[in-house]
Amino acid sequence: MLITFKCRSAPDVIMLENLAQYLLGIIGKRLGARGVINHDELGVAISKLEAAIVTDKQERAEHEGHYHEGEEGHEPHELPVGLAQRAFPFLDMLRAAQKDNTDIVWGI
Repeated sequence: MLITFKCRSAPDVIMLENLAQYLLGIIGKRLGARGVINHDELGVAISKLEAAIVTDKQERAEHEGHYHEGEEGHEPHELPVGLAQRAFPFLDMLRAAQKDNTDIVWGI
């Protein structure tokens, strides 16, 4: 199922339900049929999401250090897309909403 986040300050952000649930969980929200991130919650939400991205990048860097491409006995593999790439449109929307002091809604 697709979830569409709407805000007057940014284009709509559409994502799969599992990603929406994950990102909202990071910022301390629950995915319901309808919801809102109030403008006064945006500063904390942005900080939490940015911290999660930093942690994810550190973990990915550690994993990349253990990458054995071309070594005998190790199958080549591709790292999945990181949190920074998956969260960027949503984080961009959060920042735009904070700048313009607007709310973000979904399910409406």
